[in-house]
Amino acid sequence: MAESPFDLIVIGAGPGGYVCAIRAAQNGLNVAIVEREHLGGICLNWGCIPTKALLRSSEIFHLMERAGEFGLKADGIGYDLDAVVKRSRGVAGQLSGGIGHLMKKNKIKVFMGEATLKKGGKVSVKTEKSTDEIAAKNIVIATGARARELPGLEADGDQVWTYKHALQPPRMPKKLLVIGSGAVGIEFASFYNTLGAETTVVEVMERILPVEDAEIAALAKKQFVKQGMKILEGAMVKKLDRAKGKVTAHIAVSGKVEKQDFDTVISAVGIVGNTEGLGMDELGIKVDRSHVVTDEFCRTGVEGIYAIGDIAAPPWLAHKASHEGVMVADLIAGKHAHPVKPDSIAGCTYCQPQIASVGMTEAQAKEKGLKINVGRFPFIGNGKAIALGEPDGLIKTIFDAKTGELLGAHMIGAEVTELIQGYVIGRQLETTEEDLMHTVFPHPTLSEMMHESVLDAYGGAIHW
Repeated sequence: MAESPFDLIVIGAGPGGYVCAIRAAQNGLNVAIVEREHLGGICLNWGCIPTKALLRSSEIFHLMERAGEFGLKADGIGYDLDAVVKRSRGVAGQLSGGIGHLMKKNKIKVFMGEATLKKGGKVSVKTEKSTDEIAAKNIVIATGARARELPGLEADGDQVWTYKHALQPPRMPKKLLVIGSGAVGIEFASFYNTLGAETTVVEVMERILPVEDAEIAALAKKQFVKQGMKILEGAMVKKLDRAKGKVTAHIAVSGKVEKQDFDTVISAVGIVGNTEGLGMDELGIKVDRSHVVTDEFCRTGVEGIYAIGDIAAPPWLAHKASHEGVMVADLIAGKHAHPVKPDSIAGCTYCQPQIASVGMTEAQAKEKGLKINVGRFPFIGNGKAIALGEPDGLIKTIFDAKTGELLGAHMIGAEVTELIQGYVIGRQLETTEEDLMHTVFPHPTLSEMMHESVLDAYGGAIHW
């Protein structure tokens, strides 16, 4: 069945796609969205949201174990893994259902099926019952990405897991190997380690959390080791031998290959863009290492076709995808649109302790030959952090010594994933060190450390 032309067809209903569709509808466009599996995409159903629900449970469990520090009594502390997972899935389901409501509210036509791009602005949608053909002047590809699987390390859902398996575990691991120390790997390592799994993290780069500032990564490693994790850096899992009840990992480290036994392995070695089966080759859309090549306005080079989110350039973050969706919807509607600046997008890791950052690391600033001023303030110097029982952490700021520009900010500690937005706004408004120094921060708050870190960059920290 052929559908009358739309102004915009969005392929993929994740945080990039559904936001793009809503914004386009708000701009008065007639919009269709195609989704093959879940409204809300990976983020709402299998990524950002359900993992945070799991991590909240482990955080509370961690605090319950510390009850005595706060003058409280909690005996017989334990957990029900099935109930923890059930809550996580419930949170994801609630939000996914909310996306359906938003589609109806904004009069967006939803097609549940697999999309294939055709010439002339047409899209073929294969559903369970039929194949529909729809058309539009503009098409946005927002098909996202999936977990990368390396040869010999493929997931089986039983002994070797991807993030999807880790979100619905068939059992609680006793001895866990996590391959990869990016945000996904570290978050799952933190969750399972907190609940009692003997956890080892293997990272092929010379340090864990390789995209973070080296000083912050070092502090994170110190905390993880203190919590009982084993960290192997500059190491590689060469292969996995699977047998009943155990997986033997061959780990190359320091020029030697050693064998270690685990009952569960989580593979978190990056992502692969969902480019297959869309018909992009036939239209001349360029793909580089599984990701669509675009310009700063997410244009693919093929007239009327855009790509946003994880299918396009990094950083591969939900909030970046959403912002790109809004930008493209405004561009299509003829409004003035500002390109997304990747270096002003914050990255957050919800482990224990939390990690957050925006902009350049100290090493990156030095590599660019910039003369910099670096400020630091530890959580132990902040009254609110001490009152919360969270004295471990650091806030680090990096400024251009000549202009006062805030080049980067890096944090580790309690609630830093919320604090980082202050610096993100500062960068967006092109704030200088003087603006931040003259800003009054409320007391007692963790945010006061942001002020102190700025002051420290210029030799004026008050409480340290």
